[in-house]
Amino acid sequence: MKKEIFIGSVGIGGNHPVSIQSMTSTDTRDVTSTLNQIQALTNAGCEIVRVAVPDRESLQPLATIIESSPMPVVADIQFDALLALKSIEAGAHAIRINPGNIGSKNKVIEILNAANQKKIPIRIGVNWGSIEKKFWSSHRSRAEIMVESVLDKVKFFEDHHFFNIKISVKSSDVKETVNAYRLIDKACDYPLHLGITEAGTLFSGTVKSAIGIGSLLLDGIGNTIRVSLTDDPVEEVKVACEILKAVGLRQQGIEIISCPTCSRTTVDLISLAKEAEKKLAELKPLKKVVVAIMGCEVNGPGEAKDADIGVAFSQKYGYIFKKGKKIEKIKPEQSIKRLTELVKELS
Repeated sequence: MKKEIFIGSVGIGGNHPVSIQSMTSTDTRDVTSTLNQIQALTNAGCEIVRVAVPDRESLQPLATIIESSPMPVVADIQFDALLALKSIEAGAHAIRINPGNIGSKNKVIEILNAANQKKIPIRIGVNWGSIEKKFWSSHRSRAEIMVESVLDKVKFFEDHHFFNIKISVKSSDVKETVNAYRLIDKACDYPLHLGITEAGTLFSGTVKSAIGIGSLLLDGIGNTIRVSLTDDPVEEVKVACEILKAVGLRQQGIEIISCPTCSRTTVDLISLAKEAEKKLAELKPLKKVVVAIMGCEVNGPGEAKDADIGVAFSQKYGYIFKKGKKIEKIKPEQSIKRLTELVKELS
């Protein structure tokens, strides 16, 4: 079991569930836009938000954002130790730094002391692109080099009496990232922040993140996750929620199962499934509800008999079923509206 830390009220490690993080893409100096995005992330299921602090002009807006945010705020710092110190003063619930690019060792010690005083965690984030040259070696894998680098930082933190640590070892290469996390998981008991860095666009980045993050979670590795996509960060949270549901770590919300269609399908199942996904996304049940959208009698209710609620289509009708038992016959064009009503009742 990993050590327990807290970012605001959100526990990470210990017996706490895997939490979902994202990062704002707005200009931090634009408080209104940033808070609007944070609220949208909250509504989507995000539990911790990271906000970049690129310059000193961002510090006062950051303080306002932290005060008004509905969830804990992590200040993301690169290159400038003063920004880390001022972000801690501003009330950040945690900070993320790369000790290799933040300045001299004395600067890092200042940050550790300030974070200790405020009792806030620091994420040691090591990405392949920011490894110091002293760790480069042709005799070791890049995963091994990342782990050696992060353990060097961990020892420095510990030597200066700082233990409120969270770790990430990310690459844009899925296999490399998975190997690095498997190595660091065995090497220390600090909680791990999972992600594939610079994963790509919505489609390709979702695939890479699902494979990388999902395989680690299935191994029991990881305490908090962030899906990195070149898209609206709300999409990151949606993907993260689906990953956690797929690996069995989230037992709430809507899970849609649907068949891929074939020549037996007589309705526009793709459009119906998309309509259902859109309407059901507005519901936030506290328990897990499995909803099936099936194109014919072969796949539903038979193959989807374990679904809590579903619909299967014949040539003329849609048949609503619960746990494999047909309960209603309905016109196809009315099926998704009726299905949504029944899901609300189950929620």
